[in-house]
Amino acid sequence: MLILVAAAITIPLGLDLYLPAPEDNPLTAEKIELGRRLFFDRRLSRDGSTSCSTCHDPERAFSDDRAVAVGVFGRKGRRNSPALINRGYGRLFFWDGRVSTLEDQVLKPIEDPNEMDLPLAEAAARVSLTPTEISHALASFVRSILSGDSPYDRFVNGVRTALSADQQAGLQIFRGKANCTACHVGPNFTDERLHNTGIAWCDGKLTDTGAGQGNFKTPTLREVALTAPYMHDGSLATLEEVIEYYDRGGNRNPQLDPELRPLHLTAGEKRQLLDFLHSLKAKRN
Repeated sequence: MLILVAAAITIPLGLDLYLPAPEDNPLTAEKIELGRRLFFDRRLSRDGSTSCSTCHDPERAFSDDRAVAVGVFGRKGRRNSPALINRGYGRLFFWDGRVSTLEDQVLKPIEDPNEMDLPLAEAAARVSLTPTEISHALASFVRSILSGDSPYDRFVNGVRTALSADQQAGLQIFRGKANCTACHVGPNFTDERLHNTGIAWCDGKLTDTGAGQGNFKTPTLREVALTAPYMHDGSLATLEEVIEYYDRGGNRNPQLDPELRPLHLTAGEKRQLLDFLHSLKAKRN
């Protein structure tokens, strides 16, 4: 995983070389650095206890280890803190896709009563910036959080020894029998779309509407070994549990995505698939 603070960002191997940014918020080293400082600044929370990094830990691919986010005064949110890596390529934000730009997304947690619970006007006054400056800086920093150059990327770029034999077998299962690429596609391993995978359904009842009847955004699988627990509600503690969940075809419900069906993976295939998922971790310096 790379946090890049240069004016001209170097895109890691495996990612799209075009990193989009809006015309009114071009990437600069100064804005990225300001956004980095704001990201770790607890003054942006009502009681000074919480920063963006509280729920988005750099050591965990900018996610955290709790099932759901915990904000000021110990208030619990409804959903898991998603990883922020490669979100500069995103088209939808939050688990329910309710926001379409990073500039809008980065401000929502500041005002959310279960997260940082601070009016934007007060947040701006505390750090002597305008809300727009906060938005542009934080969005610029998030765009600089990139993960690539993993063993998988080196393998597909011709280094045939970058993946073990089991990881190579797992890649074939990922693309074939397990049908993971129905949703986890492209350089960032996500179609950036909303799907009903059944997680929001329990005993035939809908526990979280998401976008519609339990539809949630496909997360990236890059750095996935670091981002447990999994799913929008953090209900699956390990990657092994995730594989088991999809192997049985998810929780049946009237709106279940038609791509979900029992996979009948063998124990060996599950292990190989798990080994492949571990290959999506970026090279560490």
